[in-house]
Amino acid sequence: MYGGGAFVIVYLVFLLLLGIPLLVMEYAIGRAGRLNIAGAMRNLEKPGSRWHIFGYLAILGSVVGLMFYTTVAGWSVAYMYYTLTGKFTGLGPEGIGAAFGAFLGNSSEIVFWMALVVVLGFGVCSRGLHKGVERISKSLMVVLFFILIALVVRSVTLPGSMEGIIFYLRPDFSLLDWEAVNAAMGQAFFTLSIGIGSMAIFGSYIGREKSLAGESINVVAIDTSVALLAGLVIIPAAFAFGIDAGSGPGLIFVTLPNIFNQMAGGQLWGALFFLFLSFAAMTTVIAIFENIMAFTIDEWGWDRKKAALINGIGIFLLSLPCALSFGTLSWIEPLGPGTGILDLEDFIFTNTLLPIGALSLVLFCAYKFGWGWDKFTEEANAGEGIRFPRWIRPYLAYVLPLIILLLMVEGWMATF
Repeated sequence: MYGGGAFVIVYLVFLLLLGIPLLVMEYAIGRAGRLNIAGAMRNLEKPGSRWHIFGYLAILGSVVGLMFYTTVAGWSVAYMYYTLTGKFTGLGPEGIGAAFGAFLGNSSEIVFWMALVVVLGFGVCSRGLHKGVERISKSLMVVLFFILIALVVRSVTLPGSMEGIIFYLRPDFSLLDWEAVNAAMGQAFFTLSIGIGSMAIFGSYIGREKSLAGESINVVAIDTSVALLAGLVIIPAAFAFGIDAGSGPGLIFVTLPNIFNQMAGGQLWGALFFLFLSFAAMTTVIAIFENIMAFTIDEWGWDRKKAALINGIGIFLLSLPCALSFGTLSWIEPLGPGTGILDLEDFIFTNTLLPIGALSLVLFCAYKFGWGWDKFTEEANAGEGIRFPRWIRPYLAYVLPLIILLLMVEGWMATF
């Protein structure tokens, strides 16, 4: 929509301006407080203040995010299975589109795949931080990266893919407008899921031997590399087969199966792609599950097994409305005709709770009435590595809050 490479450049600029500073802040709060985001802010806030309330909002954001993300992650796992078993083999574009529609309308099937994601995610978290979360995530990410490289090589060597590569990498700034800039800003902000405490809990696990700016740059670099490589899988392949890239869920679950059906060895490549997508989705699910697990362990004294069981049941029940929203509950259109429960939950998470959470991070770290700039930078710069610049405070204190508010207002205006 926004000029291919031109959008990518603006997106990368905003990752530097928004993503890295906010990630350092969330890591610093977690490492200094050594608890979940709510407990950490309570430990760091000045006596009599109530900053930890924003920590509770962040945990609420994690829950709301999972209420629809578990369903979408379930789609990925389901399509890995269906592609591997050849369900889409021989189907034309209309047949694949109809198959996706039928899949969404089958409520019992959607609930099954959602439940599988919940069981797998909390099963990993129940094993503990090192034996479960760390070991499984490391394994998934290594396999994911090699699958992604193989898919990129296959995509860019397809006959006719060069046109897509040029579109993706050569900027066309004539197509950039305010909407494009705002979209790039939002993508940079939301890709790291900053503001719901899932990064703070991992910050609490980081030792003080490394500076947090360096750690944050590493995370953003890896996240961005995977995003850019995924674009090199999808866009050149779409151009090679003359298929409209589309948007939203249709891009992944309709466009790509069409591409794989026309590709030599497409069943294998399709299964590998959805395996990659499932791994990526599950690492996100595990990270947010761990955030909620840590909250119930820290605040309520539950052991890890109990936290996994009760939270797992709770998230499953809370995820049911979204899972049923394409079939049994499709009559509910909370944001107008054509919308569903997923759209409402996504709006609450993306356009409300994430911005509020990110804004609270900035104010908490940049001002004396919060944690304070001196204490924040002291924590961020503890250890070896890249230093977080102290001279950047005017930007973080006065400009970044306005950018976050602008994102939130734009999101509300676009919806209503």
